[in-house]
Amino acid sequence: MSAGDALENIRQRIDAAALRSGRRGEDIRLIAVSKHQPVSAIEKLAACGQQDFGENQVQEAVDKIARLCDQSLEWHFIGHLQSNKARHTGSRFSWIHTLDSLRLARRIAASAEEAGRTIRLLLQVNVSADPAKHGIAPGELFPLVDALLEADLDGIHLCGLMTIGRRAAGESESRTTFSALRSLLEQCQVRFGTSFSELSMGMSDDYEWAVEEGATMLRIGKALFGER
Repeated sequence: MSAGDALENIRQRIDAAALRSGRRGEDIRLIAVSKHQPVSAIEKLAACGQQDFGENQVQEAVDKIARLCDQSLEWHFIGHLQSNKARHTGSRFSWIHTLDSLRLARRIAASAEEAGRTIRLLLQVNVSADPAKHGIAPGELFPLVDALLEADLDGIHLCGLMTIGRRAAGESESRTTFSALRSLLEQCQVRFGTSFSELSMGMSDDYEWAVEEGATMLRIGKALFGER
């Protein structure tokens, strides 16, 4: 299957899942997870109209973004971000999905402010308490948001939440995870305001369930690019 065919197939399935949940497919952002993919593969998808790309490793992303700087692409950092790597984010990424501490937020804000930009942030929540995953526990969410708002950092904007489901989880467990994150977002909206609007959840094996449970952002790699 060509890159264009794979992209069209996924978009059709997103549209159908959105319709089943009373939403519009166009309101759901598809992020092509391009880690370990060559620049040529990204260019093929970009030529088919894909604009959002997600990277997990800072150095790999920095190299790719530099090589593709002539294209109007939006870059998302979706991997675990170490504080000492945050200085690379300000001039390169529009979104970071994996914020998990005030310290990291300060580093990102400093980098963004230096670059004269604003980075949109999502807080990563380890809803399923999976020891193999990063992110804060649900009970830590409100205190962290309180601390971030009190810090009032320039250069960043809190936009929502992100989670990663357990590997090889079935439909019931996946939906439970996604529903729990949606509930946390709704609580954030009541407590902190409507700027909390994004839910980044759902990958190649579970994105249709994620859409039906309220996802606004999907992180899809294998289904677009094939097995690495």
